Amino acid sequence: MNRKSLRWIIPVVILFLVVGCYSNFKGTYNKMVGLDESVAASWSQVENVYQRRFDLIPNLVETVKGYAAHESETFTAVTEARSRAGGVMNISDEVLNNPESFQRFQQAQSELSGALQRLLVVTENYPELKANQNFLALQDQLEGTENRITVERQRFNETARIYNTYIKQFPRMFIANLSGFDPRPYFEAAADAQTAPQVSF
Repeated sequence: MNRKSLRWIIPVVILFLVVGCYSNFKGTYNKMVGLDESVAASWSQVENVYQRRFDLIPNLVETVKGYAAHESETFTAVTEARSRAGGVMNISDEVLNNPESFQRFQQAQSELSGALQRLLVVTENYPELKANQNFLALQDQLEGTENRITVERQRFNETARIYNTYIKQFPRMFIANLSGFDPRPYFEAAADAQTAPQVSF
């Protein structure tokens, strides 16, 4: 092989290496963007079902109040828990970038779930309330919403797991670190998860 052909081979090899590295970086980056968008879309679904529950609560409380007006402590607990949950409800997907905010969101939703559970336990003492069509409809909607919350949280966790795994694998972790792709938090079971909440009677 003469020097003339060697002068052409080296630049061609370097060009192929540069194009290959660029192509790999571009493909990996675009995949991370796609996975990150999937996490954000899944998070939006979680927010939607929590918002649905949030919107049901005033009607549920008012219906129960009509039959159990003296249960003011329970109503206050539900109202305060709803207020706390409302304070973190509108954070949008920014909560995903801050583990502390995500923890506060999850804690507020857990407190609201507990307060709702206490409200529904109170209704056990009022058979005429349990026969009320409006209450039954609200109860069905709440039960369906709680089921949706469970499903959407599971979907979110699975989407976040796929994204987190992808950005942590070698050598993608270098591209993720350079490009600002951070791991997403997961929903965790509440401390009292061993006793499942009862929303049906």
